[in-house]
Amino acid sequence: MSLIEKIDKDKLPEHIAIIMDGNGRWAKQHGQHRVFGHRSGVTSVREAAEACAELGIPFLTLYAFSTENWSRPRIEVKALMKLLLQTINTEITTLNKNNIRLNAIGDLDSLPAMNKKHLLKAIDETKNNSRMTLTLALSYSSRWEIIEAARKLALKVAAGDCQASDVNQQCIEDLLTTKGMPDPELLIRTSGEYRISNFMLWQIAYAELYFTNTLWPDFRREDLYAAIIDFQHRERRFGKTSDQIKL
Repeated sequence: MSLIEKIDKDKLPEHIAIIMDGNGRWAKQHGQHRVFGHRSGVTSVREAAEACAELGIPFLTLYAFSTENWSRPRIEVKALMKLLLQTINTEITTLNKNNIRLNAIGDLDSLPAMNKKHLLKAIDETKNNSRMTLTLALSYSSRWEIIEAARKLALKVAAGDCQASDVNQQCIEDLLTTKGMPDPELLIRTSGEYRISNFMLWQIAYAELYFTNTLWPDFRREDLYAAIIDFQHRERRFGKTSDQIKL
């Protein structure tokens, strides 16, 4: 029986998030510059997106570029932005063909003007697609996102639009960049690293974490299927006991 045949289509996660890690190490293993790894990782993005869409998973979020990544060598950052621009422009046709809507979260104003322009254009050109939402986290960090939400909430309270005593979980969630999206149920990190790296800290409060030694450029459909199968064998209690869940 193949991996995809082992997946219970009635127990699919509604939202999968992936920390795409290992491009640099993969390139080094192949005697190439780190940028070569990033370019090779685009194939993995396409594989993951198409596989999720085919399975019927409504939301996929990929950690593409963190706010901390701006501190990488200038030549690498420049190459990454160039690759992002090229990928956005070449993948619009594929996204529309697969009925996938593109979305982005993060400090998009910090992106190079040309990147932001083409990103917003691609988002607009795919906005009516309904099969799946593919979200790219760009110039994103969870601490940045939570600070921005807190700042906006403070301004609302100062303006009298909200009382401090009324602040609750929903108030915060309405000000996050992921407003309107369900929280990820499954978080995958590639390359054998066991950390979250400032990614969706609020949203993954009850996500199942899955770590694989596979470097991102080698990540394929079967790796995604394995993660989903592992997810489906876990007991999700959300603070309750096993006996309560079985009732």
